Amino acid sequence: QLQLVESGGGLVQAGGSLRLSCAASGRTFSTATMAWFRQAAGKEREFVATITWGRNTYSESADSVKGRFTISRDNAENTVYLQMNSLKPEDTAVYYCAATRPYITAARLSDVYDYWGQGTQVTVSS
Repeated sequence: QLQLVESGGGLVQAGGSLRLSCAASGRTFSTATMAWFRQAAGKEREFVATITWGRNTYSESADSVKGRFTISRDNAENTVYLQMNSLKPEDTAVYYCAATRPYITAARLSDVYDYWGQGTQVTVSS
């Protein structure tokens, strides 16, 4: 019952920054754990970051992006963000927003997320 639409991708130089947005429509957004995954060309989808539902949220990110990427959410706007700093060429991928069913505390496994956006391309040039 959630529809997710990503935006904010594009081409950026190494060392630059991008902020991805995921706009959700559906009344369960505020009680869904949200996440970002990415899939580089010819590679498997991988976990990037997640943030829990609720007033007091918990977030975690993959080691490969820790200290560079930050996930956040704005329940009033039904939006989750991924702030990406110090981008590297290996960050190049299609980035997907994902959501769980209500009241699920999920983490890194993609198969626990029931709702997915269409993806937005991020390309980091060297």
